[in-house]
Amino acid sequence: MANYALASSTWDDNEYSAIQRVIESDMFTMGKEVAQYEKDFAEFFGSKYALMVSSGSTANLLMIASLFFTKNESLKLKRGDEIIVPAVSWSTTYFPLQQYGLKVKFVDIDRHTLNMDLDKLEAAITDNTRAILSVNLLGNPNDYIRMNEIIAGRDIFILEDNCESMGATVDGKQAGTFGVMGTYSSFFSHHIATMEGGCVVTDDEELYHILLCIRAHGWTRNLPKFNKVSGEKSDDAFEESFKFMLPGYNVRPLEMSGALGIEQLKKLPQFIKIRRENAKLFQSLFANHPFIDIQQETGSSSWFGFSLILNEEAPYSRAELVKLLTENGIECRPIVTGNFLKNKEVLEYFDYEVSGTLEAAEYLDVHGLFVGNHQNDIEKEIKQLAKILC
Repeated sequence: MANYALASSTWDDNEYSAIQRVIESDMFTMGKEVAQYEKDFAEFFGSKYALMVSSGSTANLLMIASLFFTKNESLKLKRGDEIIVPAVSWSTTYFPLQQYGLKVKFVDIDRHTLNMDLDKLEAAITDNTRAILSVNLLGNPNDYIRMNEIIAGRDIFILEDNCESMGATVDGKQAGTFGVMGTYSSFFSHHIATMEGGCVVTDDEELYHILLCIRAHGWTRNLPKFNKVSGEKSDDAFEESFKFMLPGYNVRPLEMSGALGIEQLKKLPQFIKIRRENAKLFQSLFANHPFIDIQQETGSSSWFGFSLILNEEAPYSRAELVKLLTENGIECRPIVTGNFLKNKEVLEYFDYEVSGTLEAAEYLDVHGLFVGNHQNDIEKEIKQLAKILC
């Protein structure tokens, strides 16, 4: 068993009581617990609407799908539209774009922040660009002040994959709320844990209604009486029970996940505080390391994990570093997928292009990894890491 694991459980009697509450209710699919969690989530992050789904991956799927059904021409997507993405992210950032026939344009990352290189983003934008799907990597938000300056006066909007960066902020504003929509994950290893689970947030009422519809079969049952998908619903519940308006999915969350989320969200401010305290120690030990580079913070990161990138002066390879860490009981992983463009087999299904070159993504792919951060004090583990590497 690892001495320094990637993640650890944060559940206590509050979460176990929440699970028992659901068991006693005998209502296990999406219900009042999920609804309360959504209300709490929207309030916490400062959005008008929050929609809970089965995972961060399905949150990304619904975010993209909803833009094909909106009546708002300034947001509506169609097959072939160009979406700019960073070359480093999780696979299900990209897959909904392929599944909806969008043209994917990959842009290099900044080797220091690990987010999209904004100079290269600016160079990548053309008259064909419809949206930027930004990704906040390992807890670190993008510089949305600069990003909005880049797209000012253009018919381009921002979407956020914030699945790794719950609780991060830029100028006091929550990451995930800078775009038209933002997505979050509450998988076990993330900032809060609801078994499986994810959320989409938005301030756009029509998009919220579309999300409500396509989350559950494309039916009208979960829509308010007056809504922006079907108009006015009939008062005949029987008639409305199987009325379908949009080609949807079934990505509803479990009621247990909603109940867990209610309890975990109460703890999130303290979780983020501790993660940042851990990060201060990590930064103090590794900021001036002779052959390891670490992620530079934009705004206020929520520090999902700690990246370690061997620089050109490193005396050993990443494979040797992985071996060293593993032998000392320290779990590590690649930095998300590394350079996603290396996945040639799956990219055969994509309509895509690469803007410019991908030096930073390629370097990270060969020389980078990350170790975990936790919602509890890991001073001992971080110092163990430093002892081995410093």
